[in-house]
Amino acid sequence: MTHAAEVVYLDHAASTPLDPAVREAMLRVMTELPGNPSSVAHEPGRRAAAAVEQAREQVAAVIGSRPDELIWTSGATEANNLAIEGAARAWSRRTGRPGHMISVCTEHRAVLDPLRSLEARGWQITRLPVDSAGLISTDSLLAALGPDTALVSVMQVNNETGVIQDVAGVARALRQAEHGALLHVDAAQAAGRLPIDVRALDVDLLSLSGHKLYGPQGVGALFRRRQPLAPLAPLLTGGGQEGGLRAGTLATHQIVGFGVAVARAEARRADHWAELSAPMTALIDRLLTLPEVYLNGAQAPRVPHIASFSVGGVHPEALLAAVCGGDEPLAVSAGSACASAQGGSSHTLRAMGRTPALAAAALRVSPGQQTTVAMLERAADKMVGEIQRLRALAPARQAV
Repeated sequence: MTHAAEVVYLDHAASTPLDPAVREAMLRVMTELPGNPSSVAHEPGRRAAAAVEQAREQVAAVIGSRPDELIWTSGATEANNLAIEGAARAWSRRTGRPGHMISVCTEHRAVLDPLRSLEARGWQITRLPVDSAGLISTDSLLAALGPDTALVSVMQVNNETGVIQDVAGVARALRQAEHGALLHVDAAQAAGRLPIDVRALDVDLLSLSGHKLYGPQGVGALFRRRQPLAPLAPLLTGGGQEGGLRAGTLATHQIVGFGVAVARAEARRADHWAELSAPMTALIDRLLTLPEVYLNGAQAPRVPHIASFSVGGVHPEALLAAVCGGDEPLAVSAGSACASAQGGSSHTLRAMGRTPALAAAALRVSPGQQTTVAMLERAADKMVGEIQRLRALAPARQAV
């Protein structure tokens, strides 16, 4: 009897495994802290509230904010929606009309879809183009600013390519233009991989996700600057929690897990990614020895935990099935988990100038804390072998 080979998990950009210390902290809360953190009239409620505030302090310490500038959410998607829709509602209440927002065409759908919803309600939306490296131009941003621009939203690290946008440069351009637009940053892929200081970055709103940095799924946070105050209106009402901006009983165990995860990820950040840099470079170099294999965003600054390849001469679905199946299977993706569930080619790669075929035939490799050099070597062997095998089956392929 043969046993299937253990899958090498290289999809940490989609979700990370729960840190054992995080799991222990969450179990302790679930067994020892039954109180509602809003019920501060009694001891169980106060203990739960104290645990929530300790987690708030942990996250604030890592991103350089005040604890009272953090709003707990169900994840980065809700945080992005609260930033965008909340800013839009606050603007319209103040002015009595729709306004204008600016973002980037390569953003996650958790940003693009709320903007599309606003557009259907009369808002003007500018989606900045990117160059072949996936980077925006501050000149195009400044040219897009108008008197009704309420918010600019820019992702710090692209979830598909790992390309790092110069968020601090965007902030400087906005401030030098003396424009009052809010700056929102989706930092879901940056936290735990890059140093984040909301004061140094000079952002007004910043979204975080628990399950991208070895915390639980279903929890995140939105940083909201208080001095000067970033105006927001709530999406959820009915309880007054989180300063009236996010109603609903707080999930104490998830929040505590998030706080522990953020603190531990930050403590390990520099050493861990330094260890992964060389083996990831070796994997990239190995794949690029093949013809018609391209590293997306190769000319841009990139984080070490995401590498996206476009592969010519293979069928996209066959490529992913081959790499994720058979002997020595890998857990990799074509791009973002949300987009992969919908099918089709990557809007991010198309925006960077890839042909539809190359945008569809993509592989994203994202290692994590438990990834070893041997795992990355095995992954390189598997991907190279499957690409060569698939091409041999279709020698009369069309050029892409």
